[in-house]
Amino acid sequence: MPRHVPIKEPSSSSSHHHLFDLDLDLDLSRSVFTVADRINSVPGFRTSATFFTFLRSNLVLPPSTLNSTTSTPLLDASSSQTLPPLLTTSSLATMSSIDTPSSPLTSHPHPAAQQTAPSNPLDNIPPLTTSLLTDPPSKIAALKLVADSIAQQRQFAARAVIFHPLTLAAYILLLATISQFLYKTRGDLGILFTTGAGVTMACLVGIRGLTSGYLVLAEKVNWDFVRNEDGEDDLILGSRYGEELIGALVLRLEKGNGGGGGANGKKKTKGGGGRSGGGNGVVRAWTVRNRYRGKGVGTELLEEAVRITREKLGNSAGVGFAAEHANSKMILPGIFNGGFKRREGMAGRMLAGVVEGANGSKKKR
Repeated sequence: MPRHVPIKEPSSSSSHHHLFDLDLDLDLSRSVFTVADRINSVPGFRTSATFFTFLRSNLVLPPSTLNSTTSTPLLDASSSQTLPPLLTTSSLATMSSIDTPSSPLTSHPHPAAQQTAPSNPLDNIPPLTTSLLTDPPSKIAALKLVADSIAQQRQFAARAVIFHPLTLAAYILLLATISQFLYKTRGDLGILFTTGAGVTMACLVGIRGLTSGYLVLAEKVNWDFVRNEDGEDDLILGSRYGEELIGALVLRLEKGNGGGGGANGKKKTKGGGGRSGGGNGVVRAWTVRNRYRGKGVGTELLEEAVRITREKLGNSAGVGFAAEHANSKMILPGIFNGGFKRREGMAGRMLAGVVEGANGSKKKR
């Protein structure tokens, strides 16, 4: 039979004491389990409560410190923020022009800056002048220009030989003969082309040697070319484009020949001689730099030669090209000189036109 253990009923004083202890434990548990404790209880988020306190004390600024006009934002906890007052106007913006120091670039412009651009666009183009050359460097430059014109005749002569119908016919016949002997099958095309190229090069070398005499003639242009038998120097005229010499003419004055002289060496000129008078003006060289040809520079040189001749020998003096002028020598066979003869005729007609123009202006006066 089981024994009954008597249960002791608690007294009222002990019950009250127990409830007080329970409330105290609950209060302590609430105070202990703060937010920081909860955060610290999670691994990886353990943060010192001191750090949060320090951070808050540094971020919160009292409103009394925001009396300045700086643009520091309000960090107080509030429902809305108000913008800081606008910055005051800078003293530099309100500074008058009188207080501003004068700048040499703005307040006092240079007189050259006030000049307007030239109205005529041709003012910057160098002038073209034709005159008598007197200093030795200019004369040497003119003689070099004449020598270059003689050497350039080699190219003209080579083109005349290459494109002459007789030359082209002989070249085609030679290639046809070579192909007749060498070409048997398609395998012979390589040797045929090689042989044809060799023949072409040989022909060009032959033409080069045929026209090399013009280089020898160019080397003979020196001071002796512009000096007559009596030791007198010819007159050298030059055309300058700015500082560059672009044209030259060698003029020899022959006194007391009774008119005539000229382009063909006869007394009655082909280029435009005079009727009578105290002498003749003989053009022994006349050239213009390649890039300036066809622009009237050569005509101006001829006009100046006629003017100087009439000034020194009288208005009735004749002017013409010399029979042995610098570009008169033809070293090729006659069948290739057709182009040279046409150029001679054009030069003679041009000089005749200049002389007629000078005679017409003299009659009008």
